[in-house]
Amino acid sequence: MENYTETPKEERPKLNPFLAVWMHPKQAARYMINEKSIGFAILVLSIGYIGSLMSGLIDSELFPNLSPWILALLCVIFAPIAGIIGTAFSALISWLFGKLFKGTGTYSDLFKGLSLTAIPFIVLIPLYLIWLITSPDSLLDPNFIGSLPWIFWPTILVTIVVSIWSFVISVGVVAEAHQISNWMAFFTIFIPGIILFVVLFVLFFIILIGIIGVGMI
Repeated sequence: MENYTETPKEERPKLNPFLAVWMHPKQAARYMINEKSIGFAILVLSIGYIGSLMSGLIDSELFPNLSPWILALLCVIFAPIAGIIGTAFSALISWLFGKLFKGTGTYSDLFKGLSLTAIPFIVLIPLYLIWLITSPDSLLDPNFIGSLPWIFWPTILVTIVVSIWSFVISVGVVAEAHQISNWMAFFTIFIPGIILFVVLFVLFFIILIGIIGVGMI
């Protein structure tokens, strides 16, 4: 595959990141880094995170008395906030740990590139919207008893595929931004995840021991 950076600027193809990221994540990442602004990245996040937040409504019970339309509107309102915070944190971790593998990407490069990981979640918006409108109880209530709606299995299957592909895109983005191999990019993402898991497990264990200790007094 031809390296995007080795092509003269006047000869570089105009990519549509929303389409190119599905088959050519590295080219899409380089295009975002070289040609697009932080504002465009935030726009991408604002759209993609609508689907991400909607997928988080499964068994949530957070707003049991709100209408489905209000819940959908809240997802639209909070998508930019969640997208910026989530991507800012991911970009920071990828930028710092990428340095362990002599990565050359800047924080801005990582932020713009990682905004592409939100694009696959756009596919989920119509699926979860249909589910939310037609059968909100089966979506929101973890204790739901009854027949599942027809939209259940297609939505769950697409959600799994989208989540996996979003991770694949993140590996390609980190590799392209840092100019490192895919394996190095994988470990740049994987190592912080393991560290975070261990820290959270230790904190949970400490809190559990504390609760047991207090209960025995």
